Amino acid sequence: MPKPHPKARLSRAIGVPLTPKCVRYFEKRPYPPGVHGRARRRSSDYSVRLLEKQRLRSQYNVSEKQLRAAFDAAVKSTDRAGDVLVSLLERRLDAVVYRAGFARTIYQARQFISHGHITVDGAKVDIPSYRLRPGEEIAVREASRRKAPFQVAAAGAHAPHVLPPYLHVSLSDLRAILVAEPARRDVPVICNEQLVVEFYSR
Repeated sequence: MPKPHPKARLSRAIGVPLTPKCVRYFEKRPYPPGVHGRARRRSSDYSVRLLEKQRLRSQYNVSEKQLRAAFDAAVKSTDRAGDVLVSLLERRLDAVVYRAGFARTIYQARQFISHGHITVDGAKVDIPSYRLRPGEEIAVREASRRKAPFQVAAAGAHAPHVLPPYLHVSLSDLRAILVAEPARRDVPVICNEQLVVEFYSR
C-alpha cells in the first residue's frame, strides 16, 4: 500500500484536512498517525494550546516566525487579540488568492505568487506574506491567464461554496478585491484562536 502524503499525516496530527486530497485519508483514519494514534491520551494545558497553534499555523502554511510576528502585531490592537490575529493572517496575499478560488490549495497559491503570476493593484507582487489592505485588488497577470491552472480556476473549479463577505470576486476575469478587513466569524479556519493567544502569552 502506498504511503500517504506527508500533508495527510499532518492533517491527521492536527485534526484538519489541509488539502482536497487529504480529505479521504483523514476520513478513513480521523485520528493521529502512529501506532498509538487511536489511544486516548491525557492532554496537558500546554499540549492543547500547542495543538491549536499548530492548527492555525498549518492552515495558513506559515513559519513559526511569521505566526509569532502576526501575534505580536495583534496584541498591540485594542480589539480581541485572537480575532485580530486571524484577520491579519487572512489578509496575507497567499490566503486571499486561495480564498478567492484562484488556487486549489494554500500551497498552490504560494507557488503562483512566488512565480510572479499575481498582481496587486496592477503591480506584480511575488511575496506570499504581503498583507493586503481593504480596497486593494488582486489579479492573475494577463500573460499567465492562458496557462492551464488559471483556465481551470476561471472555470470555477476551486470556487468556495460560500464566498466570504470580505471578498468581491470575478472568477471569469481572475480578479478579486478585499472589500473589508476579515471578521473572525467569516473566516473559514478551524481553530480556537484564544488558545493560541494563551500559548504565546504564557
